[in-house]
Amino acid sequence: MGGVWLSGAEGSSWASPRPADGRGLAGGPEARGRRGRRPGGAGEMEPKLGFHELLHVFSFLEARDLLRAAQVDKVWNEVSRTKELWRHLCLRRWSSCTASQMTVGTQTWKEYYLCRSELEFRMERGRPEKDFICKAIAGHTAEIDGLAYISSNLCRFDGQAKSTVCTVSWDCTLRAWDMQEGTEIWSSLPQPAALVNVVALPRLQLAVTVDKRGLIKVWGAEDGRERASFFLPVLSSALQACDHPEGPFLLVACAEGFLFVLTVPQLQLRSRTPVFPGSPARLLCSPGCQWVFAWTQSSELGPKVFHTRSLLCPEEDEPPVSATLPACLTCIACWAPDETARLMVTHRNDNDLQLVVTTYELGVQQSREGADVMVQQVAHFLLPNTRMPPHLMKGHGSQVILLVSWLELALFTIHGVQLAAFQDHQRPIASLWVDQNLVVTASFDLSLRVYVWSKEEKLPALKSCYYLLGGSHRWAR
Repeated sequence: MGGVWLSGAEGSSWASPRPADGRGLAGGPEARGRRGRRPGGAGEMEPKLGFHELLHVFSFLEARDLLRAAQVDKVWNEVSRTKELWRHLCLRRWSSCTASQMTVGTQTWKEYYLCRSELEFRMERGRPEKDFICKAIAGHTAEIDGLAYISSNLCRFDGQAKSTVCTVSWDCTLRAWDMQEGTEIWSSLPQPAALVNVVALPRLQLAVTVDKRGLIKVWGAEDGRERASFFLPVLSSALQACDHPEGPFLLVACAEGFLFVLTVPQLQLRSRTPVFPGSPARLLCSPGCQWVFAWTQSSELGPKVFHTRSLLCPEEDEPPVSATLPACLTCIACWAPDETARLMVTHRNDNDLQLVVTTYELGVQQSREGADVMVQQVAHFLLPNTRMPPHLMKGHGSQVILLVSWLELALFTIHGVQLAAFQDHQRPIASLWVDQNLVVTASFDLSLRVYVWSKEEKLPALKSCYYLLGGSHRWAR
């Protein structure tokens, strides 16, 4: 079986553009002349700004203007390199970056900004063999049924970046791959049954698998050693790993409608909750792991939200803190990545005639009797009847929803304003990746399409950029 790896190639450099007329921030001949003029009598020079005054002025500049300012003189060079200026630029452009990332291949906020900007430029440009490379990997002898990244998602710029994934297959093995080299790192011994799902906890370097009988195992991602196991009474319908602040845990839904919460890596049972009796459930854990959303497509029972802490620390003879949403016949759902408790759900309306996308805000209210889940509907809109029901759904920021329907990728605000629609594939879209920089769609036509978010627009705007794998026709043969 084959796999695909995408990466920025080595050797590119980041350069700041210069204005066509040669005038930068105090950079042209006219500006240099102004700095040397005597505004008053002989010996009277322009008053010079001090370090802190310059620092305040520079705080309003963009990165390329700071780079130009550094060429003026020694003082301006020193001020333009100040850590606070580049830290502000980094946090404004990438709100998720932290000080710990500065130690991974970069020594300063400025170096981090320049390296990451270069990486994003190459990702947007997409030149084969220069901006990305493709590796085909082989090793499994049957269909690959799941893939999970073991590598951290932090950007590295020291040439030591590694991209490691684990895959499971119906050949009953778990394998780890070095995607830069396109080689297998290790393979487990054949397991008693086909492995059907895999999730990962990159911070702990652990992979978790489940087979078609319901046997769950934890594996060390570095050496492939088995760490713990747990046997479900029936097969699993959903598996999700959550890196909670109070400790990592595993969410498992089984075909009989129960939700299991297990510790990681020991796989000790923390709670077992009936959710949809007799119906397999699907699961989504919120950003920050404070909420769990569960729904089923084989029942008219409404979907449920659980407060995670009540699942991790259940009270004796007390059910977990939960609520049922008024969204029967739920089709698909996602969380808003920039919010801790904003949930978007696609479901049928009351008369089962039309699809509705509803956005909810969740909260917990404490009382003498205990805790109650507060559910507030903040927006909803009807999908046009001409549109096929979406089979993939992702959120972007706090206000944007991406829906995939057959060949089409469409963007909506949570209030139903359609921002864009793309039909770049010749066969149905099979999967969707969304982050703060990119959107990638994969199709049964054997191609990937890369889209880039525009940072200049007030409203989120997506630009269709290029195909990977050279397009569908050549690779399909």
